[in-house]
Formats: sequence, C-alpha cells, structure tokens
Amino acid sequence: MLNFGCPMPQDETYKSRNYSIEPLEKGTYDNCIFSGCTFTSADLADVVFEECEFEGCDFSMAKVVNTAFREARFRNCKFLGVRLEDCNKFLLSMSFDTCQLNIASLYQLELKQTRFNNCNLQEVDFSEADLTGSNFNNCDFTGATFDRTNVEKCDFRTAHGYLIDPEMNRVGKAKFSLAGVVGLLYNYDVEIE
Repeated sequence: MLNFGCPMPQDETYKSRNYSIEPLEKGTYDNCIFSGCTFTSADLADVVFEECEFEGCDFSMAKVVNTAFREARFRNCKFLGVRLEDCNKFLLSMSFDTCQLNIASLYQLELKQTRFNNCNLQEVDFSEADLTGSNFNNCDFTGATFDRTNVEKCDFRTAHGYLIDPEMNRVGKAKFSLAGVVGLLYNYDVEIE
C-alpha cells in the first residue's frame, strides 16, 4: 500500500488502545510496541508490522488479509480463531511467548524456525504448513491438526497433546520426548507401558 507524503509510524509505543472501536490506521509500523491493545475482530488488512513487539494484546477473530508480520514478536497475546494463512507471506516471521492460538489456522504457512514458548495451540490447523526447525517449548497441542505438515527438525521434547502421524507428515530429525512417542504411534493401535 502506497502512502505518498505521509510519515509511517516508527519507534512508537501504543498502550491500551482498542482498535476494535477505533480502527488502526493502514500503513507500515516499523519497530513499534503495542502493549495491552485490543484488536478483537479488527480489520488489519494491508497493514505492515515490521520488527514490532506485541505485549498482552488480543487479536481474537481479527481479519489479517494481506497483513504483513515481519519479525513480529508476541508475548501474552491471544489469537483465538485467527486465520493466519490469510496474512502476507512475504518475509513472514513471528515468534510467540505465552500466547493462546486456540482454534487458529496456519494452513499452508511457511513458518520455518519459529519459536513457540509456553503456548496454547489447541485445535490449531497446521495442515500443509512448513514448520521446519521450529521450537515448541512447553506447548499444548490438544486437538491440533497435522496433515501433510513438515515438522522436520522441530523440537517437541517439552510439548504435549500432539497426534502426528509419521506416514502423513514429514518428521525427519524432529525431537520428541519418550513420553511424547505415544503421540506418534496413536494410529497403530499399540499399547505402550
């Protein structure tokens, strides 16, 4: 989106703003901090976030059609029901710390080497996503869908609740804990004691 003659926000801090009521101005936000902001059901189409930090923000049901997240960092944020596959894929890069992404969709997204730390990923759709080399530290995958997903070199050692069929997903060199092996063998009707 072109914005002739208008300066783009850079190095700004936005606190406790409700963008569900007062829409966020379209444009590029560079190295900005959003703290305690509400984006619930907000239309963020065509907004660009470059190297931005989000702390305690709620993106539940936000519309992210062509929204760019480039080196975006999220801490204590909610993404309930967000269709992240609709966002701009060019230079897509995000990290999540203590976030809730329940019922979100990451369908066909390329999120290589993404860090998910202490996240709730319940019922997330990871179908056909490329998560190569991602780290899922202490994450809950209860009800999440893995279908033709690339989880090669991912670290699931402290994650739980996942059901990943090695015949339907790429799992080469992924790391799992011994207790988590049950999540790989669920389809084989075996008993592990």
